[in-house]
Amino acid sequence: MADVNPEPVPAAQVASVATPINLVLFSLFVLLVYLRLRPSAPATLPKGPPPVVFRTFTPLTLLPYNGTNNQPIYFAVRGKVFDVTPGRNFYGPGGPYQNFAGRDATRGLACQSFDEEMLTSDLDGPLDDLADLGPEEMENLRGWEERFNEKYLVVGELVPVGSEKAKEAAL
Repeated sequence: MADVNPEPVPAAQVASVATPINLVLFSLFVLLVYLRLRPSAPATLPKGPPPVVFRTFTPLTLLPYNGTNNQPIYFAVRGKVFDVTPGRNFYGPGGPYQNFAGRDATRGLACQSFDEEMLTSDLDGPLDDLADLGPEEMENLRGWEERFNEKYLVVGELVPVGSEKAKEAAL
């Protein structure tokens, strides 16, 4: 028998993990982790409206707040002055309730009328006491007042010209 020298068995080849495809995949993984965990810029909040101070209005001092010339839109209901500027589409110039802007809207809302004659024509006279309104009209008015109290900010009170409160506020 011949002495046959068997060929040596090759050692198992170990594959390297540093192959080009593995390096590309690892780089993508690191990039995705970075993009996911990197700190983001702090959120910036929109600038809020300027603060509104509760004040006393007369019909004459309320009149300029009708939404023209970038003024806020105020109107009064039963002596409360509401800032209805967020509803500019309704109460501002060109809106269906524009007649009420800068005015006492109490009678018009109670009677559900947008006519000019529902507004007090004598701005130096007394406020409308609503004595001639019926129970149905007063109920309408309460509904409107509730809606405005829920939806809009009360920014003041409406007092007649020459009243004590008007004098105290130097109107």
